[in-house]
Amino acid sequence: MRPTILWITTLLAASAAQGQVFTFTRDQMIEYTSKNPFERFPDGRPKVPDALLEKFQTMSAEEVWTILSHVGYPNQYEGHFIVLHPERKLIGRAVTAQFMPQRPDVNEVMEGKAKALGKRNNNQRVIDMLETGDVIVVDLFGKEEGGTFVGDNLATYVYQATKTGMVIDGSIRDLEGIYPIQMSAYFRSVHPTPIGQVMLTGINVPIRIGAATVMPGDVVFGDREGLYFIPPHLVEQIVKNAEEIHIHDEWTQMMLKTGRYKSSEIYPTPADPALKKQYQDYLQQRLGKK
Repeated sequence: MRPTILWITTLLAASAAQGQVFTFTRDQMIEYTSKNPFERFPDGRPKVPDALLEKFQTMSAEEVWTILSHVGYPNQYEGHFIVLHPERKLIGRAVTAQFMPQRPDVNEVMEGKAKALGKRNNNQRVIDMLETGDVIVVDLFGKEEGGTFVGDNLATYVYQATKTGMVIDGSIRDLEGIYPIQMSAYFRSVHPTPIGQVMLTGINVPIRIGAATVMPGDVVFGDREGLYFIPPHLVEQIVKNAEEIHIHDEWTQMMLKTGRYKSSEIYPTPADPALKKQYQDYLQQRLGKK
């Protein structure tokens, strides 16, 4: 059986067993995120510790890129978003949702299964799942009209539930009402229409956001430039590297401000052995304070 057919068959089997949209079983979640070194949520989603998430507050996209680009993960970045509050970073654990253009025969089955569970198969189904520290990441295939995942009321709920924000590869509505909410939000466009002509097809499954592949439990990192979706097993390596970069930049700027050196004598690394040793001593001293 070809891999694609096997994948679809597996998801269909999981969906039939749980009576819901396509989603990973706990065993599948663990299998596809097997490199995760941390605890997990009851459904198997990786749970990167809050203490590590907090360290991303001082990072930049470049510091995240430095590691991901060198360890074989070049497809974790996406830009070209409208950013609600560029001064606020977006940091949290990904909850993924996939929408597709509505097809009546498929949608009828999904709505029937959702109704049997006392639910509706719509955006609120996944919104109601959110917890503190989650970031809802939504593949709405860039849809503008009718691709409005939230308006001001549901955006208020998302922020109150997560204290983080949201990533919408689609649109939002009621921007005047959403803007005062101090949440981090990334979206493609704004449109006055309500969400429509789409169907929720996946919750906590792999999704595509632009050029990036996103897995449930990835660390979502957003700044003014764009978004990174970080596999949990690379988080500690990125944090450690960022600490060293911060110390390097601290020392470099301190030396440049003395006015005694040409930029090339100090940056990117000092060529003079005495200066190089001075930097290494400073680095070890600063790391010893951590």
